[in-house]
Amino acid sequence: MITSNSDQKIEIADEFLAQLKEDLLCRRVEHGMSLLERHRDLFAHFDPNKHNAGVLAGYLAQWVDIGFQLPGLVKAIVAQFTKGLRAHLPLRDYLHLRMAEGMAAMSEELTMEAIHHFDFVLSLAEETDDKTVLAIASFWKGRCLRMKGEYEQALAAAVKGRDLASELGHGPMAAVMRVLESWLYFQKGDAKQAIDILREAEAELAKTDDYLTLGNIHSSYGRIARRQGRYQHAIDSFTTASAFYRKRDPQHRNIARSLNNLAYAKRLIGLQLRRKSDTEAARRRKAAARGRSIKGEIKAPYRHRFEQLRQEALAELAEAARIYQKHENHHGLGSVNVNYAYLHLDNGDLDRAEAAATAAFKLGEEKRDHILMARARMLRCMIENARVEEGIGESSEPGNHARLAQDFAHEAVELAKHTQNRRLLAHTYVWQGLTRCNRFFDDPESARHYYDLALALSKDGHAENAWEDLQILKAKVLRSGSVHPTLRAWSQGSVGDKTFQQISEEFAEIVIPKVWEREGRKISRVAVKLSVSPKKVRRILNRVVRRKPVGR
Repeated sequence: MITSNSDQKIEIADEFLAQLKEDLLCRRVEHGMSLLERHRDLFAHFDPNKHNAGVLAGYLAQWVDIGFQLPGLVKAIVAQFTKGLRAHLPLRDYLHLRMAEGMAAMSEELTMEAIHHFDFVLSLAEETDDKTVLAIASFWKGRCLRMKGEYEQALAAAVKGRDLASELGHGPMAAVMRVLESWLYFQKGDAKQAIDILREAEAELAKTDDYLTLGNIHSSYGRIARRQGRYQHAIDSFTTASAFYRKRDPQHRNIARSLNNLAYAKRLIGLQLRRKSDTEAARRRKAAARGRSIKGEIKAPYRHRFEQLRQEALAELAEAARIYQKHENHHGLGSVNVNYAYLHLDNGDLDRAEAAATAAFKLGEEKRDHILMARARMLRCMIENARVEEGIGESSEPGNHARLAQDFAHEAVELAKHTQNRRLLAHTYVWQGLTRCNRFFDDPESARHYYDLALALSKDGHAENAWEDLQILKAKVLRSGSVHPTLRAWSQGSVGDKTFQQISEEFAEIVIPKVWEREGRKISRVAVKLSVSPKKVRRILNRVVRRKPVGR
């Protein structure tokens, strides 16, 4: 398959390439990797001037994509093709070289650069009879678009690649592409269609040793189960996925993804247990206040199990971070930091939560990863709202944390709008609404607008935190229907013996303190906003304060 001439220069035989391609199409992964291992010298002494050199670069990229060596090998091979050499490559070699360049860019999360290479290959569809490379180009383009959160375009590319692979009779390859297709249907809210596709793909690949794709299938099962609130089922699926990945490589990047997903699922179970514990404690306090006792011990195991799950999640995130760092994967490391931030926020450690959220944003910013950046900014909004409600870190500007929360919420929304991730955008709207409802702004009326926007994007429903946050916002918005009793009485003509002047003064006592709070307790701002004299604002506030202290 690989021959040497008299001066020991290695040739790249057509038979060798044909075998690599056949193993790829049939997903005979171990056989193909063994073949590559036996010919490592070919890459150690790679000569881009050799016949078939460009095609070999393309096939190598496909094998690296499914677990043979690290992407740096492809990058090193590609770098040996000089501009002058490229100009004289046969079309087939040049297309495969561009595929290799695209794969190298994709592995570094340079999605736009990768798409540029894949689009070039697809633009020459009429000029080549290698339809397999066109199918893979569409599939890889779909993966890049998914990474960018452009789900509609990603689905179109994935379906195009799958259709072409099916037409060519490459069933196992088409099944691999269907896993991406399934994920995109899931993102559109069609969990049933997603599961049906996954089962078909699993049936096709069950007879192969493509452990990477089989792991991806079970990872997808886990994500679907987690969103549906079936957390233990999700944990089982992520554990199975991780076992498949370890069969291919004990340090495979996707193991880190499974660990990250496991940690998040355990966090959600922990939150359920904590709510049960809090409900039980509240019930006992209520009974004690009524002079009654409840038989049975307080369910301390809830608290114990919560802490156990938390420690397991932290350990899994630490292992995931180590693997992602080895692969220099920004999105993965960012997702780990997002989950660290959630765990610290749940535990009331707001400073550590802020540090993790900030780290996640920086990682996303380096790759213009709008999904990661939006999630990180939404977390900062949550953290600042927690500081508002708990009165932590009071500064000379009482509304500082509230305004930071508002700014982070707005930024999260704008970042989410750069994607087609409806759930993410809905969640950012929810936190824009919850921010308007915090203790400082106390403006549930304006929050109703954000609730309506979030609800319109959340029709498919889900059991994760985003849905629970939406229900909390709903409750706050509905409570806003309560009107100050004095204002309600006046609106119905019930003014008693009060003169219009007295009503005006009482109205000012209701409104001015609220505006003063919202304007950062700045009398000058209130005066400008309401077109009244600062002296009158001060007089009204002093009168109200004498009756009941305003604020903290």
